[in-house]
Amino acid sequence: MLQTMTRYSSCYKPDRCNFISGLKTKSSSRRKRLISSFELAISSWYSVIVFSTSTYISTATAVSRLQSETSGLKPDYRLLGRPLYKLDINWPKYPELFSGEVFGVAVNQYAGVVYVAQRGETVPKVLVFTTDGEFLQAWNTSTLEMPHGIFLADAATNPTVWVTDVGNGPYGHSIKQYSPSGKLLQVLGSMGEAGSGVNPLQFDQPAEIFVHSSGEIYIVDGDGGINNRLIKLSKDLEVQWMHGEKGQGLAQFYIPHSVAVDNYQRVWVADRGNKRIQVFNSVTGDWLGTWGSCFNEDAPYSVRLTPDQKYFVVVQLNTNQISLLEAPPVGVIGQCQVVSVIQLAEDVKPHLVDLDLKTGALYVAEIGAQQAQKFTPFSLGTGFLQDG
Repeated sequence: MLQTMTRYSSCYKPDRCNFISGLKTKSSSRRKRLISSFELAISSWYSVIVFSTSTYISTATAVSRLQSETSGLKPDYRLLGRPLYKLDINWPKYPELFSGEVFGVAVNQYAGVVYVAQRGETVPKVLVFTTDGEFLQAWNTSTLEMPHGIFLADAATNPTVWVTDVGNGPYGHSIKQYSPSGKLLQVLGSMGEAGSGVNPLQFDQPAEIFVHSSGEIYIVDGDGGINNRLIKLSKDLEVQWMHGEKGQGLAQFYIPHSVAVDNYQRVWVADRGNKRIQVFNSVTGDWLGTWGSCFNEDAPYSVRLTPDQKYFVVVQLNTNQISLLEAPPVGVIGQCQVVSVIQLAEDVKPHLVDLDLKTGALYVAEIGAQQAQKFTPFSLGTGFLQDG
């Protein structure tokens, strides 16, 4: 397997390597089980119970209710509510390329490219695929130790890839900016030195970064380290505001794990250790509200928005769920409302997600299954796409 990976990592396009046609498929039985389950679920989607959208429900409770009311689906897969997404079983075309624990995924919707971050002693830390599933490239950079979050910034004009590194070695505790081909461009933080400083800026196991179209940067710092911070930087990398207290109170965190910014100047943070999502004003940093009722059984690990800003995509690792929550209107936070749930097989362990802002396709990084998977909207023409 490692030999196969080494040969792939030297190729930018698979058709330039003669060994592809002779490559043996080594997909795990776990992936096969997932595929058969999703095929059954898709073919039986009309049997899914659709609950009133005015009902607030915990995802775990909803799935339990669905299990007791449906008999046509296998016990390792359930759909709840509106069937919004289906698995693309043909992506990627060579799933055997995944050779480590897959932690993050990022999409360039203009170039049609997907970046997958994985961990392992002797594996490429980033694999690059097309949105059609072709393998393009592997980064063999030595400057990444333990990738956690990955984000594609400035996709339209000057795309770069940001990766948070939670390693404890000489390159860890930092956030790195790379070119699309894997050339290191910039480092935030002091590589190899965990800390809480702001001048110079330091991190301790930074979980994720979100780069807004304005160039402003939002960072959640604290994947189990000493920090529990939400930091906003200007496009010139100056600290604009920060929340940095550990605790259960308002604007306090315990393992802030994912961050996203909507089109209405609201910052959404998956406060993993506290089993909630907190919301802040992106300009002032003021606390706006909290969602917690959807996460009684398991914490939110990721938070991302569909292109039309109608739904949040949230994964829960321990219950193996992908949930779509209805986004509130401007000026309202309210309580979270589950619209749809994809219940994955046991031990898949979904971690972080990203969406193709052109097609609405959803990509999920799965630690337990050691793979990334693609889900597409049931109707690409409606529901998720941006106007125009």
